[in-house]
Amino acid sequence: MKHPIPPVGADPAREARLATYRDLLLRWNATINLVAAKTAADIDRRHIADSLQLLPLLPAEGQIADLGSGAGLPGLVLAAALPERDVHLVESDRRKAAFLIEAAGTLKLGKVKVHATRIEQAVLPPLAAVTARALAPLPVLLGYAMEFLAPGGIAILPKGRTAEQELTSAATDWHFTVERFASRTDPEATILRLSEICRAGH
Repeated sequence: MKHPIPPVGADPAREARLATYRDLLLRWNATINLVAAKTAADIDRRHIADSLQLLPLLPAEGQIADLGSGAGLPGLVLAAALPERDVHLVESDRRKAAFLIEAAGTLKLGKVKVHATRIEQAVLPPLAAVTARALAPLPVLLGYAMEFLAPGGIAILPKGRTAEQELTSAATDWHFTVERFASRTDPEATILRLSEICRAGH
């Protein structure tokens, strides 16, 4: 069963930051491939709203990391909504990391830290939540999450139509508690919120 996601309320300051982010993303996208050209035409729904809908699923406090952040989706969008929170963006592609650094500076998001490194080599503080969008299969993501999450931390992972297959596959080697949420932007997508993540047999 999928739960509905509460709507995100209006916030003029956040909307102004996200408008600046959108313009910067489209400008950079002409030079480096941050998002696919076919989705850039619908960037507000396909990328920004799709990322922002994770906001009500985050814990109320604690540091957040977005793994394989790419264009900052969802990590930089969430940071724009939560400028007081520490948000870590992990991205190994140097050009994409350069975009994230410029975008965080342009949006005056002083609590954002960009880690231009592979996830396996990232040094992060204990986290309240990790996110990852279109990065890797669920069993791989759970391995990353377990490395970085503080006790009680959660992983928030948007998945497409393969969500249930990935959950079944992951259950072979992992124990976790899962909540499913219906995406507000894609009828075929499910957002997984996973807690109590540990390897099977531990």
